[in-house]
Amino acid sequence: MLHFLPLCKFAGAVASLLVEFLEVAITSVIFLKGIYPKEAFERRRYMNIVVHKARHPQLRDYISSAVNGLLPFIQKGLVERVAVIFFNNDDVPIERCVFKLNVNLSYNSKVEEADLEFSLRSFFIKLPFSEPLTKVLPRNCRWEITAYFRSLPESSSSKDAEIWIPTDTKQWQQPPLIIPIKSMSSEPLGLQLYLEHPSLSEPKN
Repeated sequence: MLHFLPLCKFAGAVASLLVEFLEVAITSVIFLKGIYPKEAFERRRYMNIVVHKARHPQLRDYISSAVNGLLPFIQKGLVERVAVIFFNNDDVPIERCVFKLNVNLSYNSKVEEADLEFSLRSFFIKLPFSEPLTKVLPRNCRWEITAYFRSLPESSSSKDAEIWIPTDTKQWQQPPLIIPIKSMSSEPLGLQLYLEHPSLSEPKN
């Protein structure tokens, strides 16, 4: 049976699906980077494919609360990128894993949910075989989830949204080196996944 998203509810349904996808995808990235022992994760099925879920409550809750806190902003089309940023011991970014979002809120045709899931599923097939993404980082590196907004959001009454605060993360001074991993471009959802590394000309201090 085909399941079409109702036009009046498609923005919320697409946003919810995207948030669910981001939670699983970010967990997969953390697993692939080898920052935690493999025992910190367990295998689960998602979109009919095997993925990894965090077993440690704090790790699981951090990822879940962070991406779910973005839901009201994604529904309004405010979120441009969601990144997992990895830092060295000096708190300088050494790698960014970026999900660039494009949700077409003005799309006015019926959307088949199975089509969206099929497109998103292809990311999970690609992740374990992407050499740049599977390059293990040092166990002692720190990481965080950062969202980049197209415009500053208004104050929200959502408790989930309250966890998002302006960041003081150090930024690279030179344009980064970009390594594309996977992309999809279809209505009403476009998504790009790529890695960013500091430029060779980036100051070391």
